[in-house]
Formats: sequence, C-alpha cells, structure tokens
Amino acid sequence: MRSRVVYESMFGNTAAIAEAIATGLRTHGTVEILNVCEAASTSAPTVDLLVVGGPTHALGLSRQRTRLDAAGRTEAPVVVDIGIREWLDAALPVAAGSRAAAFGTKTGKPSWMPGSAARGAAKRLRRLGYQLTDDPMNFLVDGMTGPLSEGELARAQAWGELLAFTEHDRIAHLH
Repeated sequence: MRSRVVYESMFGNTAAIAEAIATGLRTHGTVEILNVCEAASTSAPTVDLLVVGGPTHALGLSRQRTRLDAAGRTEAPVVVDIGIREWLDAALPVAAGSRAAAFGTKTGKPSWMPGSAARGAAKRLRRLGYQLTDDPMNFLVDGMTGPLSEGELARAQAWGELLAFTEHDRIAHLH
C-alpha cells in the first residue's frame, strides 16, 4: 500500500500528528509525508490513500489572514501564501475509487468548541471525488499554540494503523 500524508502546521503540533499518522500507516506500506508547500510543487499523488490535515483556525481550515495572525505568535517561519484550503481548492478531480482521510488539530478547551479543519478538509476531498475511509479525525492541543494534549501522538499513530489496516484489507480483497 502506498500513502501520502499532506499537512499544514504553524506551531509544530499538526506536523507531529502527521508524523505519528505516517508511522501508523507504515505498518502496511510506504508513506510519503509532505508539508502543504512541498505538496503544492509536487505532482498529484498516485497512491492508494491520501491523508490530509491542518490546524483549526477560526472554526475551520486556515486562511491567509489567520496564517498571518499565527505567524505573529511564533518565532518559527510560517508560510502564509498557501494552506490546505488553497491546495485542495486548486486540485483536480480524481478518478472514482480514490481514497482519502482527513485530520485536524484543535484546542481541547473548551471541549464544546465547534469547528474543525478536519471536517473542512473532508468536505473538499469529497468534492474532488475522494471516498473517505473514515470520519474526519480531530487531535487536541492545549491552548492555541500547543503543546499537544497528553496521549494524542499515540492516538494519531493508532489511527494511522487503523487506516493502513483498512486500506490494506480493501486492496487485498480487490486482487
């Protein structure tokens, strides 16, 4: 099984979740992991599973304005020109049967906080013709800039393993 994980991260939390998901996916195949800037300059994926994720900003996927705000909250370089939203909006429709999954990071407090980058990415993936392998998944951070909530890296790796197993099993049944 071949997978590609594409992520957007400002403070490193979503990047860490993407790495953990990739670790889980490697239980059943090869994984390419790209930040959204790399993905924007790379050809469309020819993979069995595309996994896409980003941080929740203003109740959904980031925008240039919210990325500019995030850049002001960290010393780390933050790319403001492109995020998951723009990358997916510029993507071409895919062939029937293409599979994908979506994840996001969001603050865990308050626990009722609405909105999710994962749901926004999933909606755009479906619009492109992808079939989702699982419901959009959110991983929690403590506060706007993190760190990740306790246990979230292990949960992300377990989710990656579940995605890998599900896809590996599906591919095996096709052959």
